[in-house]
Amino acid sequence: MAPKMQPGVDAVVVGAGMAGLACAADLVAAGRSVRVLEASGTVGGRMRSQRRDGFVLDRGFQVFNTSYPQVRRSLDLRALRLRPFYPGVLAHGPGGPLRVADPTRRWHDAVAAVRGGVGPRDMAALAALSAWTVLPPARALKALPSAARDTTAARALAGWGFTEDFVARFFRPFLSGVFLEDGLATSARVLHLVWRSMLRGSLCLPADGIGAVPRRLAAGLPDGTVIADAPVQALTPQGVLLVDGTELGARAVVVATGPAAAARLVPDAELPAYRTVTTYQFATPDKPLDEPMLITDTRMRLLNTCVLSNIAPTYAPPGAHLVQASVLGGDPPGAHARVRAALADIYQADTAGWELVDTATITDALPAMPAGLPLSRTTRIAPGRYLCGDHRATGSVQGALASGARAARELLRDQP
Repeated sequence: MAPKMQPGVDAVVVGAGMAGLACAADLVAAGRSVRVLEASGTVGGRMRSQRRDGFVLDRGFQVFNTSYPQVRRSLDLRALRLRPFYPGVLAHGPGGPLRVADPTRRWHDAVAAVRGGVGPRDMAALAALSAWTVLPPARALKALPSAARDTTAARALAGWGFTEDFVARFFRPFLSGVFLEDGLATSARVLHLVWRSMLRGSLCLPADGIGAVPRRLAAGLPDGTVIADAPVQALTPQGVLLVDGTELGARAVVVATGPAAAARLVPDAELPAYRTVTTYQFATPDKPLDEPMLITDTRMRLLNTCVLSNIAPTYAPPGAHLVQASVLGGDPPGAHARVRAALADIYQADTAGWELVDTATITDALPAMPAGLPLSRTTRIAPGRYLCGDHRATGSVQGALASGARAARELLRDQP
């Protein structure tokens, strides 16, 4: 039986994650008719949230950076009701906690770090790295060094003059949570861009969960643009074929899905390896920490932890608190017990009574970003066919939005 043909549109975007929504928004703004087909029941891709028993549960631990250019271009930040983290990190280790703060916002905490064990060499290197990354325009950082001369984050930090002890106590555990790899093998160019974004912006959580971000993007599209529960089976010469047998015609198709669906729809696509992370979320009646602080672990038993309800009180119902802990990889037998024991040590609290309310393993949490990575790649894969996502730029909200915007630009240039 021939598929049922639906009336055509200018463009079909497959996937309602950040890249797909950004692409659709720019195409709509240019006057094009667009349909966004989402396989699941809601927008957001990896950036989703749910409410359960009064808790806001994000799909894994995520933060929102206010400094990203595409974020400021695409979103009304006030509408998200953002709640900031403390501008720094508490590194937990056998030698005691080490507080590393942004000196432009918490200068007294930065000075106290010297008394806490940060030597003058590392303080000088930190100041030099921060000045070099925050002062030039972003395009200068993208150009220097070139991808051909790029190196790893580990070598770049050594080149800035940091001691091995400070890298082990601060940078390695902190950046492991950012890049989802514990060898500092990520591109130094990506390191510089990430460090710049953290100094120029604030790490926050939306009051209604990280899923509020894609929901705001989707809300700006005309009614009926996004169609949920509409998985695409294949691309066709005329457009796309849905799993239910419907074919939707389109002059152009933009694939903006996760890696598994992208590999199926575009078999020749070059996709990077992806990092896996597991996040555990615990409910407790007693607050184990008073600050909206991100804590890392120099022993690498976990990537990071924080009391989410300290950052955004809306994440927990009255009388309860929500604690997250994230680890590299999946959730093998015994992992939950080891994480609970690590949290007891880090917070100096009895965690036996903490209720595990959610476990989320994200297999496609972040694309690998090794040295030599191009910071932006064309989205064109064939005439009238485009592929976008953070794997075509940098693994971040900025990368996803920028890639989606680039797909829209290239499509409009190809089909004026």
